[in-house]
Amino acid sequence: MISKKNQSPKWIESPKAKETPTKRLDRLVHSAAAPLTGGISPVSLALATADWAWHLGVSPGRQLELAALGIKLAKDSLKIHRNAEDDEGIADDDPRFRHEAWARWPFNQVRANFRNTEAFWREATQVPGVTAHHTDMAHFFAQQWLGVMAPANWLPTNPVVLEDVAQSNGAHLLKGLQNWLHDVAGTTHKDEPAPHFRVGHEVATTPGKVVYRNELIELIRYEAQTPTVHPEPVLIIPSWIMKYYILDLSPHNSMVAYLVGQGHTVYMLSWRNPHAADHALSMDDYLRLGVLDALRAVGSLSEKAPGVHAMGYCLGGTLLAIAAAALARKGGVSGADDLPALISLSLLAAQTDFSEPGELGLFIDESQVGFLDNVTRGKGYLTGTQMAGSFQFLHSRDLVWTRRMREYLMGEREQPNDLMAWNADTTRMPARMHHEYLTSLYLHNALANSAYRVEGRAVSLADIRVPVFIVGTQRDHISPWPSVYKLHHLCDAEMTFVLTSGGHNAGIISEPGHAHRSYQMSTREAHGPWIEHGQWAAQAPRYEGSWWPAWHQWLSTHSTKPETAQTIPAKSVLCDAPGEYVMQRYPD
Repeated sequence: MISKKNQSPKWIESPKAKETPTKRLDRLVHSAAAPLTGGISPVSLALATADWAWHLGVSPGRQLELAALGIKLAKDSLKIHRNAEDDEGIADDDPRFRHEAWARWPFNQVRANFRNTEAFWREATQVPGVTAHHTDMAHFFAQQWLGVMAPANWLPTNPVVLEDVAQSNGAHLLKGLQNWLHDVAGTTHKDEPAPHFRVGHEVATTPGKVVYRNELIELIRYEAQTPTVHPEPVLIIPSWIMKYYILDLSPHNSMVAYLVGQGHTVYMLSWRNPHAADHALSMDDYLRLGVLDALRAVGSLSEKAPGVHAMGYCLGGTLLAIAAAALARKGGVSGADDLPALISLSLLAAQTDFSEPGELGLFIDESQVGFLDNVTRGKGYLTGTQMAGSFQFLHSRDLVWTRRMREYLMGEREQPNDLMAWNADTTRMPARMHHEYLTSLYLHNALANSAYRVEGRAVSLADIRVPVFIVGTQRDHISPWPSVYKLHHLCDAEMTFVLTSGGHNAGIISEPGHAHRSYQMSTREAHGPWIEHGQWAAQAPRYEGSWWPAWHQWLSTHSTKPETAQTIPAKSVLCDAPGEYVMQRYPD
């Protein structure tokens, strides 16, 4: 059971029973508004709009600049771009306009006009005096509306779709209409394949056993696949907003299978999918019942190990960094005497400084947190659907409009893959924990400011002395790599930083043999000089291929000589991997 000192504040302790009528009214209004606004606080959006509009309204000079720019771009839009060379070329970073058909008139003109509109609004959202947060919001939502109106989304203005209609004699367009009708009706298309990525069958198949379980986690130990293994086990802490098997997908791209195949003993933490009764679970509970209990269990099953390599992914890495800082401080944490030593940290796409959190930070301010608090109070948790919708909103160009164009205008259903199956397997977040991590990390940046408290005492990342391996990804909108890189000025430990191609998930799941992958890597010795992230990117060596072998080599370098592999003790086995908690799903 959860100790009393970890009990939640009264407003969450009993989400409904102790509400006053006025607070209940506010909650009901906000909960009703949430589906209409996509979970975004209308007040936050209104404040951003008002900030921008008022500052623009009292800035006649800026108005004149924008008017001049509008006239200049309008004149350019009136030009006839008869030839491809008259246009500015196809932007490689925009998949909507990569097809060669966009280089032909009149579609190159349509494209040029749209780009001019984008250029105008990029500039129009920049008004002196507007707070940085509101400027970012104004820019983001302007881009969202432009994304809706992009010529690639509409039949008459998309040459690729028009060519497809002509070549298929309209058959693909008719199929797209059927796809749309099925989606509107909420039915499954009869031609869609049955799920081919079942947990424990096609994904999460690396052989292993659940060797520990409490009310929040299961701990999986994977069976050795080599005659000898390094004595130091690797404990993996995934994010609690996703299921762990992102790191154990299909056999060919499973990070777990790769590590085991390289002679490492691997433990995986699997978070339980919470329900309404878990509303009071806190960040301290996730630290204590998650990281610390898992570490204690690994120590008891690896008694002769000199220590443990710990790896955390996304928010799991943030939580691991908190745990490492708490354990490293004078006095440590309660019960630390029976914990094995951490001998290294690996943090994958994990932020420790949230001052520049990327596009996700657009939706996190006091108004937004208050709005979400009211949404989660009634149920006791944030649904997986709500979280998935937020991430989809951030990537609406690729995840919504490009996908809908192909499904509804060209009749092409997206072919399922293991990563898509995992992404659809959503999880919940308890109300209190959700509130605490938003306020402590995103709003107050407490961890970077050495103000985050564990057991009532502040922790500092500066106390960490073990070697650290950090991975950032080039196109990460959730944990931007410059933000991940900031650990360099918060901690003086030896630090190896990797910048890999890809995004938040695809950049991490970058197995050997994956085409078109590369990375940069360099090591800063303990107490080494600070190098700004742009300078680092300009001078760090570049390598082709997957970064996984480099990480394996780093782990091996910080490990002792391999020893004969041991079987998992039968007395510790609770069930086979992937376990029970990962199977928990709710119809959110």
